[in-house]
Amino acid sequence: MSNVEIERSIEAILMVVDEPVSEITLAQVLECPVEQIEQALVRLSTSYDERGFALKKIAGGWRFYSHPDLAAVVERFVLDGQQARLTQAALETLSVVAYRQPVSRARVSAIRGVNVEAVMKTLITRGLVEESGIEHETGAILYVTTSYFLDRLGLNALQDLPALAPYLPNLDRLDDILDSLTD
Repeated sequence: MSNVEIERSIEAILMVVDEPVSEITLAQVLECPVEQIEQALVRLSTSYDERGFALKKIAGGWRFYSHPDLAAVVERFVLDGQQARLTQAALETLSVVAYRQPVSRARVSAIRGVNVEAVMKTLITRGLVEESGIEHETGAILYVTTSYFLDRLGLNALQDLPALAPYLPNLDRLDDILDSLTD
């Protein structure tokens, strides 16, 4: 694999990660020597000096971050984004978390049938959802709604959420229909 291919592959991987990725993991995935990965990361890191983002090694791994010089711009964007309405996808994801918490991101994705990674980041950024621990069986991070979520909905506690049953299909009626088809 050429240096260009390795660098492009590293960039593609780092664009989709939630947490920093180690050189060893990248080397295993790309089937390259660790030294070659380290050299590529250093080259990439220095090539971004004049860009709006930076490639940094933090917590034992590498990840893209917004450039420190642009913190004020990013802060303004994030804070202005707080005022924007939630998308339909964000509302659906927030509902799943609210009614199924604590719940892992993978479980939310399975329930919705789509990848919810970006939407979860939005909900976390807006302070509506937060991490609450680790699922022992899988090691997945669990998420719950925040007190800010309750405040924004005008609720005192999660028990004040409306019941879902009236909005679900009538399963007894569905069973009757299925039974009639098999008779």
